[in-house]
Amino acid sequence: MLDVGRHPNIELLAYSEVENVQGQAGDFKVTVRKKARYVEENKCTGCGACSEKCPTTVPDAFNEGLGTRTAVYAYFAQGIPSTRTIDPDHCRQLNGKKCGICAKICQADAINYDQKDIIMELNVGAIILAAGYDVFDPSLIPEYRYREIPNVVTAIEFERLLSASGPTGGHVDRPSDLAVKADIEPLEKNIKTSSRVLEKFEKKYNQTSQEFYTSYTSGQYVGDDDLKKWADKYQDHLGIVQTLEALKEKTKTFEPAKRLAFIQCVGSRDFRFYPFCSGYCCMHSIKEAIIANEHEPETTSTIFGMDIRAVGKGFEEYKVRGGNTSGITYVRGRVAEITEGPEHNPVVIYEDTRERKVNSRDFDLVILATACAPSKGMVELSKILGIALDDYGFVKTSALSPVDTTVSGIFVCGCAESPMDVPESVAQASSAAERAAEIIFQSNLEEEKAIA
Repeated sequence: MLDVGRHPNIELLAYSEVENVQGQAGDFKVTVRKKARYVEENKCTGCGACSEKCPTTVPDAFNEGLGTRTAVYAYFAQGIPSTRTIDPDHCRQLNGKKCGICAKICQADAINYDQKDIIMELNVGAIILAAGYDVFDPSLIPEYRYREIPNVVTAIEFERLLSASGPTGGHVDRPSDLAVKADIEPLEKNIKTSSRVLEKFEKKYNQTSQEFYTSYTSGQYVGDDDLKKWADKYQDHLGIVQTLEALKEKTKTFEPAKRLAFIQCVGSRDFRFYPFCSGYCCMHSIKEAIIANEHEPETTSTIFGMDIRAVGKGFEEYKVRGGNTSGITYVRGRVAEITEGPEHNPVVIYEDTRERKVNSRDFDLVILATACAPSKGMVELSKILGIALDDYGFVKTSALSPVDTTVSGIFVCGCAESPMDVPESVAQASSAAERAAEIIFQSNLEEEKAIA
């Protein structure tokens, strides 16, 4: 990525959207909206001081809402360009409230609240569409109770939990435990606030709140409204302290999730949603189970699936190695339902098709291998480009030329065309680049002939 950012023949227009496309192969006119970051890219050094001091926190979309970010942020680490962006929906300054902390702290003077969107017109010979995919929403399958049971997560959420740069620093903490830890911080802030209020009373009456409250509850100071207010404040303070101590005591029992269940084909191979196989899910689950075992050798994983489709070179050997050395058990069977047991443990109810039995087992964490769904913006983008989509919402191509769209000069690669894994996406990207180069070469050749 760094090499791409430095390449003299590559111009990156990050944080931009295509609004209009006109023309034909070899001569496209593309209208692009470069959205305002409210941070000047040529000045920002990427130091992150503004993010550290920003007082506004919101759920972090990149970490699937498992962590938080500030209103001025970098979408992910090592992104190109290495700059920050101000979120206009949550920034206090941009929403008419008094703040401006990021502008005060920025030594490079890169913050610009008056920055506007820029409309750019590009002349290009060919277009390659690499729009990726969206994750299927498993809450559409009510029997899996995603978002109802906190310790049922998607594969991409689990991926962020495993990541060293993720919200837990690579520790597989359960979302139910994270929720308890998240409750501690606001309680600590409330205690500091209430302590300051109590200090004023203590200085005024020259005694501790505990001494006063003992006397107050024994019947002294009856009828004094100011002292009653002190007693009420101290009583509320004690309630917060007790709640905080209980939560901290509870966190001492928390451990990383060690009993994992992976449920395959969530939304895939399902006529209610997507009848096709998403291709990469089986190997992705095996990879995650192996990495989880590397993080914590006591971790065991059970992968529930109708079958494991390890179709690539070396994939079957990888699957077998996972079972032999990484504590993975493969269960052939469809999961019917997930319920919640004690301590927020998900209970998986499934039919084992080998034993022909209906069984149930509880786990620390359940991971749903969700289907590869077309990007939500693909319909609108297809209208802008004038290309056709298939019945599922992916870009329509020819079986004989799988990177060519229905418009000459516009090509596609990766999961925008169909579900595929990283090696296949890279190979297809190379093919799309080659086809685009052919269009450019042919266009230049025709121009030279016309001049001659």
